[in-house]
Amino acid sequence: MELGSAGGGGAGAGAAKVEEKKEKTAFDVKLEKFDAAAKIKVIKEVRAFTNLGLKEAKELVEKVPVLLKQGVTKDEANSIIEKIKAAGGSAVME
Repeated sequence: MELGSAGGGGAGAGAAKVEEKKEKTAFDVKLEKFDAAAKIKVIKEVRAFTNLGLKEAKELVEKVPVLLKQGVTKDEANSIIEKIKAAGGSAVME
């Protein structure tokens, strides 16, 4: 039994290394939640970095949790997260 669980752990660790390599070059920014009073500010920030129209940005924000931007650099992802937090939202990098 111990041998089987160790083998499973090794396979999981190998998969984690593959994901880690992938994440080093491209990150996704996910909006998790936002303060209802700050909804308009969050929509404005989302429009600023996604180039979406008002209606599309509003629909995107209302679908939380939702991916805002995919395949961005770590610096760009951190910048987006800081802007969202300043506007009253909560975003994470995946």
